[in-house]
Amino acid sequence: MKRLLAISALLFASSAFAAQDLTGPWTIHYIINGNGTDEGCHFVVTNNNITGACRFLDKDRQVIGTLVGNKVTLQHEAEYNNFTFTLVYTGTVDDSGKIGGTVLVKPFNVDGLFTATRGTAPSQSASAGWGKFPTRDPHTPGFVAAKDLPDSANAPVNADGNFVLGPTHTPAPEVKLEPGVPQGKVIEFVMNSTDSKIYPGIARDPGTFGTPDPTDPAKLIVTTSHPAPYTRHVAVYVPRQYKAGTAAPFIVGTDGPDRPLFPVLDNLIAQHRIPAMVAISIGSGGGDAQGSERGLEYNTMSGLFAEWVEKEVLPRVEAEAHVNLTHDPDGRAAMGASSGGGCALAMAWYHPDLYHRVLTYSGTFENQQWPYNPETPHGGWEFHEHLIPGSPAKPIRIWMELGDSDVLNPNVMRDNMHDSVLAHEQMAAALADKGYHYQFVFARNAGHADWAVRMQTLPEALEYLWQGYSIGKK
Repeated sequence: MKRLLAISALLFASSAFAAQDLTGPWTIHYIINGNGTDEGCHFVVTNNNITGACRFLDKDRQVIGTLVGNKVTLQHEAEYNNFTFTLVYTGTVDDSGKIGGTVLVKPFNVDGLFTATRGTAPSQSASAGWGKFPTRDPHTPGFVAAKDLPDSANAPVNADGNFVLGPTHTPAPEVKLEPGVPQGKVIEFVMNSTDSKIYPGIARDPGTFGTPDPTDPAKLIVTTSHPAPYTRHVAVYVPRQYKAGTAAPFIVGTDGPDRPLFPVLDNLIAQHRIPAMVAISIGSGGGDAQGSERGLEYNTMSGLFAEWVEKEVLPRVEAEAHVNLTHDPDGRAAMGASSGGGCALAMAWYHPDLYHRVLTYSGTFENQQWPYNPETPHGGWEFHEHLIPGSPAKPIRIWMELGDSDVLNPNVMRDNMHDSVLAHEQMAAALADKGYHYQFVFARNAGHADWAVRMQTLPEALEYLWQGYSIGKK
């Protein structure tokens, strides 16, 4: 009995000490999708319940959690890119008083690692995206020559080349629907993995990551990926100006539904700046990076995703939305951000018979491919390393954007092929050398897939993308 009482007292004392020790300011550092950021938090622990707040992108978010022994759970809601989600932290307090564990983003099931230490986090920029990496100068020797634009100005829609945005990112007026502008209708439907012959579904176990091949740092070994079902949502925007029975131009977007895109299209179509196009916004199959369904779909260097869209998505779109879609590749575009941007380029690169126009924000032109493919051993890095320089120019028009503090992620692979700034600089040089119609926008005061930059540039980006396509073209 004495021993039992002693153990109980020890457990109570440990719990009380841990509870007292967690009260106060903390800094949580996490890495998700290769992007790291810090959150400044303040915790209060009462009877093993944690309350308080964490600052996410310059806004305080209410935190709830528990502390049982040295096991900690925390969660708070957040918003980014117009999506509301929940960050769920599960960790352990170590002997030094630090907390470490995994962070899960729900409902997207994207996961990463975190550490928490006592102290106040550094201040963040509201344009930080998932977090800020070192800021790079667009006029660094060896980078492509680029024209500086006046602050808040966008690149001209009728000019190819390289441009640098100023540090202030004011939303374009076209991102909000103007009074009296005809609004398109949006049709949504769900696609299940059981219905797909091309993507039956995989997932990587939460909290697990790959390890580098000891014989080749460009290879990542993933042992925790396995078959798994998924459900994805698709949103289809049909402009009010669409005439039944005609073959409509269209744009395919990744990581959908991308609802903020639709009012921009309403405005631009009404102003006759772009054709009356259908927009097909496709959700990914879930997860992120190597071993996940999203990673497989977006980072594979092949035309498979474009073929899946052609065979399994577009027929559903035509049936659900009652539209006819053009087969003219000049009337088809692909767009996306991060790995979704790399996917958009792969759609056109491997299938110029299907797509001629590509729009990317912070496109992953780095080595994220899995499984390993000896034909393209460096994944998306191959675009600017070998594919574009070593191939005749294809009939592809490209608009691409990058932030000055975009991803610089040496990661566990140490392959020197995870620097997004360098990748885009080399992309621009390769495209210019081959005589492509392209526009490269380098944004100051901007992070990865930066939402403020997107709100500033999207209307002009779309208008540039559709240069050369007659508004009335069938």
